[in-house]
Amino acid sequence: MTVARQQVTQARRIVVKVGSSSLTTASGGLDADRVDALVDVLAKVRSGGEKEIVLVSSGAIAAGLAPLGLARRPRDLARQQAAASVGQGLLVARYTASFARYGVRVGQVLLTGDDTSRRAHYRNAYRTLDQLLAMGAVPVVNENDTVATDEIRFGDNDRLAALVAHLVRADLLVLLSDVDGLYDGDPAKPGSSRIEEVRGPADIGHVEIGSSGKAGVGTGGMVTKVEAARIAAAAGIPVVLTSAVRAADALAGRATGTYFHETGRRSADRLLWLAHASTPQGALVLDDGAVNAVVQGRKSLLPAGIASVEGEFSAGDPVELRNTAGRAVARGLVNFDAKEIPQLLGRSTKDLAQELGPAYEREVVHRDDLVVMNP
Repeated sequence: MTVARQQVTQARRIVVKVGSSSLTTASGGLDADRVDALVDVLAKVRSGGEKEIVLVSSGAIAAGLAPLGLARRPRDLARQQAAASVGQGLLVARYTASFARYGVRVGQVLLTGDDTSRRAHYRNAYRTLDQLLAMGAVPVVNENDTVATDEIRFGDNDRLAALVAHLVRADLLVLLSDVDGLYDGDPAKPGSSRIEEVRGPADIGHVEIGSSGKAGVGTGGMVTKVEAARIAAAAGIPVVLTSAVRAADALAGRATGTYFHETGRRSADRLLWLAHASTPQGALVLDDGAVNAVVQGRKSLLPAGIASVEGEFSAGDPVELRNTAGRAVARGLVNFDAKEIPQLLGRSTKDLAQELGPAYEREVVHRDDLVVMNP
């Protein structure tokens, strides 16, 4: 067993993500045998009490297709949300029954990027997941598809899994789909070979990565899986990418799938969500001095450095910080409504406090709520 695979066996807290195609039939509806097969593996891994499993599961929309008489995944958002509403209950009920065979309880956790980029919500999400694990339950996490907008169209539970792995401070992320790893070409064509290990982006710079899965019931594909692996690896979490049928081998540290080595160290928890899971509601254009202070000095953004404001947003929303050329240099949670900011432009907080009151003697974006996008 390689040193890399030894890290797999030593991992105590593991996030496992499974895609729709590994749980459902092509026509929609849950495949009970597939669900049970996955649960058999996960229950065995955690049976000794030394390991904890967080399951990020796609499949809500796919599970809702057949019960609603839909022949295929609908393209319009409203019917996708309706399918998710029906399917999410069926999905969790199936997991509940399957894990019950081992005397294990599950807990449903539905998340959105907006929920977890805000400080208080992020702490609540962590506490809930951590407490479920402490009480011996298996959290089953999914995007809150019934209310999501951009997220539901992106179909990106792979990215969600990477962010959840960071949120719960996991030791390992395992991405399961219908392909047994990352290949250097189309895996269906002769001559393509599986890439066993990835130590950094340069290792796969030459690889053309496909964008769709086989079954047609999900919306992910290899692109989102590699991006999720990159996010997790950069946050100090190793990743194994393989097929659901090889889940037992992957979790046992056997040489299956593609192993992504960690490439960075953990950053401040919420900032990963802010960078990768938030949708900016507007933008603040900064002068050159403010760009330098935010990007190089890691300072808070003050009113004096803002040249203009774009979009409509409320206090607490994520916004882009741009330079005068229009390039996004950072993202942060703003402390004022968009309509308040024009009167603050270019002015010192001291002057604003004297004229408008002490509530205006503060940062527009605090450095603790700010992540640099292009350092």
